Amino acid sequence: MIVSGGCLEDSFAAAYVKSHSFGLMIAADSGMGFFERNGWVPDYIVGDFDSVKPGVLQRFSDSGGAEAKGKKPVILQFQPEKDETDTEIAIRTAIEHGCGAIHLLGATGTRVDHMLGNIHLLGMAMEQGVECFMVDPKNRVRMVQHGLVLKKEEQYGDYISLLPFTPEVTGLTLRGMKYPLDRAVMKCYHSLGVSNEIVGAQAEISFQEGVLLVMESKD
Repeated sequence: MIVSGGCLEDSFAAAYVKSHSFGLMIAADSGMGFFERNGWVPDYIVGDFDSVKPGVLQRFSDSGGAEAKGKKPVILQFQPEKDETDTEIAIRTAIEHGCGAIHLLGATGTRVDHMLGNIHLLGMAMEQGVECFMVDPKNRVRMVQHGLVLKKEEQYGDYISLLPFTPEVTGLTLRGMKYPLDRAVMKCYHSLGVSNEIVGAQAEISFQEGVLLVMESKD
């Protein structure tokens, strides 16, 4: 799990952490504030630390945090003038430690540039064979280059939206959905795939070539 420095609802994020079992927890820059507020200690803290509140990093450096109980995070600090965002560094750190799946919290918010950058980072993880989910209270977003099955009882919200992340996604077939497709070509610069719904026990999404952005959303 990575907690980034975007908009974060503590009650949602804390419940999300408690409902999952994470082998590695990483704070990206001001995401460390979430851990301090909840009395948890991340395994890694990474970033240039230009947006964290004064004193938070120092408290983790000194003792690990209020509930550390002897645990101290590994702190990796970088210069603000760098090619990667703090979130990218965090994802690379997770991949280097062999994580097979990454859940990214605090990656959405008012900065559209950061949010779009984080969506692109889903592809970086995908190319490394690592499943990466960007999650907030209303959305769960992933990027895929192969088909998948979504069970209705496990979906995140009521709507499934599919957008091509390559100029074309070919052979797109949707089954078990309100708006089915059969070997269609989905092209960029259209909104064809927005707000579909699962109508059966599960939805089957398959395609031949391309990359799809899969968004599960709730109102």
